[in-house]
Amino acid sequence: MEATSTAKSRKLVTLDEYIIQAQNKFPGATGELSQLLRDIGLAAKIISREVNKAGITNLLGVDGSKNVHGESVKRLDLFADQQLISALDRSMITCMVISEENDGIVRLNSEGGKYIVYMDPLDGSSNIDVNVSIGSIFSIYMRQPRFDRKLVEDDALQPGIRQVAAGYVLYGSSTIMVYTTGLGVSSFTLDPSIGEFILSEDNFKIPKEGNIYSINEGSYNSWAEGLKKYIKYCQVEDEATNRPYTARYIGSMVADLHRTLIKGGIFIYPASTRYPNGKLRLMYECNPHSFIIEQAGGMAIDGKERIMEKKPTSIHERSPIYIGSPENVKKVKELLDQYENKESVKEA
Repeated sequence: MEATSTAKSRKLVTLDEYIIQAQNKFPGATGELSQLLRDIGLAAKIISREVNKAGITNLLGVDGSKNVHGESVKRLDLFADQQLISALDRSMITCMVISEENDGIVRLNSEGGKYIVYMDPLDGSSNIDVNVSIGSIFSIYMRQPRFDRKLVEDDALQPGIRQVAAGYVLYGSSTIMVYTTGLGVSSFTLDPSIGEFILSEDNFKIPKEGNIYSINEGSYNSWAEGLKKYIKYCQVEDEATNRPYTARYIGSMVADLHRTLIKGGIFIYPASTRYPNGKLRLMYECNPHSFIIEQAGGMAIDGKERIMEKKPTSIHERSPIYIGSPENVKKVKELLDQYENKESVKEA
């Protein structure tokens, strides 16, 4: 009875309320970033509604076009892209958007907008037609001061450490929005009965070490030797280190990273002979997830350096990524370094 009473008395906090309460902690805050996060939350509700009924509204399947990466564009990709851009344009505080679905930058309020938003409107879209969890990813930067006020692509090429906010929305058995502004990680679950995101977890912390590894093992033969050794390490039986680990790979980065955030472990999308620079995009996949995972106490590297310290050279740049619980990332880094040194000695 006591547990039931406690549950009933718990105050529900909406996303809008939470954002406003957080803003009030900073005297002098203009509220523009808060508005931007609320705009993204609104777009996420609309996308969630369409994802849940895509099969009966003719939004499944491909559009017939290709995006900048040569990938087939799904109808839901375009819908999500349009909804997010429309939401960001509404409040006139975003000067440019960079999306996976667009070749260059999308200029919005180029005169007065102070924020730059990177986004993957619908991550994991190859899973849309088979009803597997997908998501939206966003990353927010401040526009750099320029005397001429001219908006150029270089304004958007900032390292991940300069993100002012980042987050994702997971469309799964429930719709969940997770974000950070550099003060911890918070999670909100959409209550469809009232159309509001409700705070479900504040100050997320990733386990220091986990026993789940997430990687597409079908590409094993194209990996560096150090990574192969790490995967074999994960599979060896050793009671003292809680091995063998469990392999879990969904194929939607948002879904795989959400599980990693909650349960710990590591997610890997490495460089390979097919993708020597990795496949995932630095600015709107690797950086935002790295910001979130680091804020939760985890680590994110490209195999050599911290993801968020990488200086981007193009808006659609790719990067390998090793991300998750700190002890897991340290172990794979140890083996990558060890076998890279052995290769260097052989070449010498």
